[in-house]
Amino acid sequence: MGKDTLKLTRKIQLLVDLPTKAERKEALDKLYQWRNRSFKAANLIVSHLYVQEMIQEFFYLTEGIKYKLADEKKDEAGILNRSRMNTTYRVVSDRYKGEIPTNILGNLNNTIISSFIKNRQEYWKGERSLMNFKKDMAFPFDMEGIKGLTYNEEKKAFCFRFFSIPMKTYLGKDFSDKHKLLERLVKGETKLCASHIQLKKGKTYLLGVFEIEKERHTLKPNMIAEASLSLEYPIIVKAGKSKLTIGNREEFLYRRLAIQAARKRAQDGATFSKSGKGHKRKTKAVQRFYDLEKNYVSNRLHLYSRKLIDFCVKHQAGTLILLNQEDKIEIAKKEEFVLRNWSYYELMTKIKYKAEKAGIELITD
Repeated sequence: MGKDTLKLTRKIQLLVDLPTKAERKEALDKLYQWRNRSFKAANLIVSHLYVQEMIQEFFYLTEGIKYKLADEKKDEAGILNRSRMNTTYRVVSDRYKGEIPTNILGNLNNTIISSFIKNRQEYWKGERSLMNFKKDMAFPFDMEGIKGLTYNEEKKAFCFRFFSIPMKTYLGKDFSDKHKLLERLVKGETKLCASHIQLKKGKTYLLGVFEIEKERHTLKPNMIAEASLSLEYPIIVKAGKSKLTIGNREEFLYRRLAIQAARKRAQDGATFSKSGKGHKRKTKAVQRFYDLEKNYVSNRLHLYSRKLIDFCVKHQAGTLILLNQEDKIEIAKKEEFVLRNWSYYELMTKIKYKAEKAGIELITD
């Protein structure tokens, strides 16, 4: 039996909740400092992990050298003076003590070690390069970093302290489930797992990981729904004698092509745009159409996948089979037009997530 919970990641914009500009700048500078120390610490951790892992390959060491990666107090052949996980944590905590909360360093250390162990065999075989962390990376923390989360009626926002920094959420015209998830978090009905803070283009985002319970529906494991994905009709699904066509070529493809044509005209016209303020100003219209296409496709695929899962729930289908996907993917790879406009990798991702949330077993044929 699978787990009864599901983890969702939501991107939520945050604002520093301080009265003066100088105070807000000081708080943001602190966040940027934490990001910088996280970037340096992450590269240090992965470098030390690799050296520890490959020390047995240092054949040029003398025969008397011990190289067992264990605490010498627990194993006489061990070469470490503490547990292996603690070695990398102490390296970065000693170096950046007082410059960044230890909670961030601890979560960073755990995340990198888990990822490193997962890819260990590929590192040994030389099939994968080491992780390389960039200066704009998001840095992790856990629930210990958020204190006093409440909804402030006056500010119309969820307010809390991120370690020592007062923060509030900015949801704008939120039509998703972010507000509901935060409400449930305040009431203790939802758990916030290890999450990240991202600083991007002058804005601050919480990449929150919420653990929620799966939806409970009356489903029959022996009732099977068969779905086919294609460019002609985004989804055709059948369960028993019932059949449903979701979307059509005119609705999805032609609208997308119209946006692409408008973007091409904007690109051609950008040559004659007023100069000044560089590339960004001249291509502003092009970027607008690019974002429009991206948002349109995402909205359509969300709607199609939602209708598919609703159909399965309505007919109590406990199993959903996606038919002949491998063949269609191979055909798409050979045809440039289909590949460019065939967003079914994203559609399959949305279907997988919604099926798991509803407790439906998904099988790809």
